[in-house]
Amino acid sequence: MKLEQAQAIVRTVVAEAPAPVSVFVADGGGELVAAATMDGAAPDTRLNAQRKAYTAARSDAVSTKSLAEKAGSKGPAELASFDPFFTFFLGGVAAFERDRRVGAVGVSGLPGADDDALARKALADAGLETR
Repeated sequence: MKLEQAQAIVRTVVAEAPAPVSVFVADGGGELVAAATMDGAAPDTRLNAQRKAYTAARSDAVSTKSLAEKAGSKGPAELASFDPFFTFFLGGVAAFERDRRVGAVGVSGLPGADDDALARKALADAGLETR
């Protein structure tokens, strides 16, 4: 994930969000590239956005939504082996260039489906692909 792309993602999320949110853009390892918390966003949205981006960047799933669906079919022992920083809340989406995962974005503060849609729009506006 290039810094310029990450900053474009943050700008789109901030411009398009219908209410205050936090956005976290991660590299392929789930580490910070760019982030923002809008005025009035609940404090817990910061960590939620970070965990969403981390999960989408590091898991074998392409979004927190798909990871939650996959986890729903697992037994307790398999669930216990998940990275404890992973989250199953919607709004974390992996970013791809061609077939290579380059990072992810996490959005938090809206209903989950809206967080997810906003994350996908921001990635598309930055010229990145989603799955």
